[in-house]
Amino acid sequence: MLSILQFIVDIVAGLLGGVLLLRFWTNAIRVRLPDQIRQFVHTITDWLVMPLRRVVPGTRGYDWASLIGAFLVVLVASTVLLLAGASGETMLLYALHRFLTWILYGFMALLIIEAIFSWVNPNAPLAPFVHALNQPLLQPIRRVVKPIGGMDLSVLVALVLIQILLFVLRQVFGYV
Repeated sequence: MLSILQFIVDIVAGLLGGVLLLRFWTNAIRVRLPDQIRQFVHTITDWLVMPLRRVVPGTRGYDWASLIGAFLVVLVASTVLLLAGASGETMLLYALHRFLTWILYGFMALLIIEAIFSWVNPNAPLAPFVHALNQPLLQPIRRVVKPIGGMDLSVLVALVLIQILLFVLRQVFGYV
């Protein structure tokens, strides 16, 4: 029964944390969410972001309340997932590891969605939005990795680099 509870907490926390990270990223890179997505994001996250903004206001275009909210969600979920009585330091390190992993998996998902749009329907209504979200990641790579035979390999290179970062994270935090 405990594993079912942990599974549900992990799913809900992953969804909420991902939406909070999306809210932070769109504010950081100054990309306007499409109306329906914006309504969904704000409906799901305002209950946490608005009170946090009173304590941690945004500065220089960064919505720190969304980022801190995402970390708090990870921390609460980690506490539930590690009910076995882990120490506070272990809990915090585990939460930090999961938080950074969520960020990297979020970038991977955006890159995969962009690749799918480019293959299936580059003119899809959400394609420009996803492209704008990935632009800060792909622009530095595109300066180094030029298209080969008309094929842009920057998404593939970015995915490989993110996989390397995930490997490094596992090594640094001691998780296999």
